[in-house]
Amino acid sequence: MFNPLKIQEMLSQAGQMQEEMQRKLAESVVEASSGGGAVTATLNGKKELLKLRIDPSAVIALSGGQTDVEMLQDLIVGAVNEAGRKADEVIKSSMQGMLGGLKIPGIS
Repeated sequence: MFNPLKIQEMLSQAGQMQEEMQRKLAESVVEASSGGGAVTATLNGKKELLKLRIDPSAVIALSGGQTDVEMLQDLIVGAVNEAGRKADEVIKSSMQGMLGGLKIPGIS
């Protein structure tokens, strides 16, 4: 028989799991670099950029030419995108751990 109290309990548990997941993602930190370490991006598991480090030698190497600026911009984009991919892995791993092996399309 249908028990509305059980559904309410399940929804409450799901809400608690979601809050726990958000907390874990905010605490998770990933880092990726490009250009042999010239640019390093640090993101949390929520894919928020926490820090961007540009090696001083990469800036010194700029001679004012447009090509050099474009290269640095590409390195920044590459580092941020790679860190984003790592954050995706953290998110996927966290979700799989919380769901205890449940096979949900689009997540597993």
